[in-house]
Amino acid sequence: MAEGTRDQGSIGNSDPEEDSPNMTVYRKIEDIITRIQDEKTGGLAIRTVKSFLSRIPSVVSGADIVQWLMKNLSIEDAVEAVHLGSLVAALGYMFPISDHVLTLKDDSTLYRFQAPYFWPSNCWEPENTDYAIYLCKRTMQNKARLELADYEAENLARLQRAFARKWEFIFLQAEAQVKIDRKKDKAERKILDSQERAFWDVHRPVPGCVNTTEMDIRKCRRERNPQRVKKSVYGVTDEGQTHSPVHFPFQPARKLTKGDMEKEITFLNTQLDRHCMKMSKVADSLMSYTEQFAEYDAFVSLPEPSNPWISDDAAFWDLEASRDPNQRRVKRWGFSLDEALKDPAGRGQFLRFLESEFSSENLKFWLAVQELKRRPLQEVAGRAQEIWREFLEEGAPNSINLDSRSYELTSHNLRDPGRYSFEDAQEHIFKLMKSDSYARFLRSSIYQDLLLGRRKTQPESEQGRRTSLEKFTRSVGKSLTGKRLTGLMQSS
Repeated sequence: MAEGTRDQGSIGNSDPEEDSPNMTVYRKIEDIITRIQDEKTGGLAIRTVKSFLSRIPSVVSGADIVQWLMKNLSIEDAVEAVHLGSLVAALGYMFPISDHVLTLKDDSTLYRFQAPYFWPSNCWEPENTDYAIYLCKRTMQNKARLELADYEAENLARLQRAFARKWEFIFLQAEAQVKIDRKKDKAERKILDSQERAFWDVHRPVPGCVNTTEMDIRKCRRERNPQRVKKSVYGVTDEGQTHSPVHFPFQPARKLTKGDMEKEITFLNTQLDRHCMKMSKVADSLMSYTEQFAEYDAFVSLPEPSNPWISDDAAFWDLEASRDPNQRRVKRWGFSLDEALKDPAGRGQFLRFLESEFSSENLKFWLAVQELKRRPLQEVAGRAQEIWREFLEEGAPNSINLDSRSYELTSHNLRDPGRYSFEDAQEHIFKLMKSDSYARFLRSSIYQDLLLGRRKTQPESEQGRRTSLEKFTRSVGKSLTGKRLTGLMQSS
């Protein structure tokens, strides 16, 4: 009957937020929470538990909540009841008093219900200034009980730097709230402190926990209607009227005024000034990419000597697979290191260049990891250990240079070897080759000769680069030979 009355009352004053999917879920959860807390209609008895040298007020055990959900919501499986309770806890309607993990456990863990003042259905949008006041207030209270965690201390320092100009105002607000809290009863103060902390665990969660307010549908709706009045944490509207955050009277939609239109124009101008990729730059990059690969796209340029799909002439495929690349293939190696490594001939020439620089172990490791990803599953573990012993183990014959982070991750992954155990190390080596060796390869005589179509007539053994010592020895030998010939001619 109460629900029917509420629905009828909301017809005249319809609000878009009331029809949102999130609000529908909130209303259903709040109905369950209200039934659990109502002892007269079969709810749970909220009691004070005696602990060692202390008393914990207004709590209920997780096992009692699970039993109530199974009994009153016709749930047969306890796992389903725990899952439902965890969803309710993740939205901040109840919370454990021992830790900050907003889940429900089917044991003797003590839970406390959140006050309606902090329910998410009130459309609050806590700002960073409110969070700064809360953290600053925590530092003024009993430090033994409410000491800041590491992530909270980091957030406080970051907020203090961001609000340096009005930090005095934030400090005075926190100090005033602390003075008011000290006048309250000790048990009441303990309950309010835990409820406020649970509220911030939802809106500013512990690192690693899921943020249930991050993808809020109501928030997206308000962004599409920037002229809507946003309610602050303290329930104050823009007209300066203060209402109860629990029963906020929704006003019917009114016509837009001149001031509303000016606010919307200001908002849109602000959005235009945001840093974003311009369409012209996107088009330029797309055009340059298209022009670069147009020569290699059979839909744009006809392949030479002919299209094998039309003429049934396989000469094109033979040229692409040959180890003696033409200038067209060599030119593509210069687009990126990926293009050079895709071509077997490009890999061979790049490996030859690295051997001349005594750094071929980087490419050998990269190729070994690529080959590992295509191995049968039963051979992966053995091959992974072989790669470790060859490239990463202390005293390895082809040791590669890895940073400490990649080395630690790889060694951790090899405890349970898989196809992608060397993913971090392979990525580091690829970046190293791309930023260092690849640029020198494009400037080397090996690549330039292939690009210009020059072929060396010297044997392969004499095509390598001469070292400075060889050049010096040859120049000294020539000078000594010239001096001997001069001496012989003078003596004769």
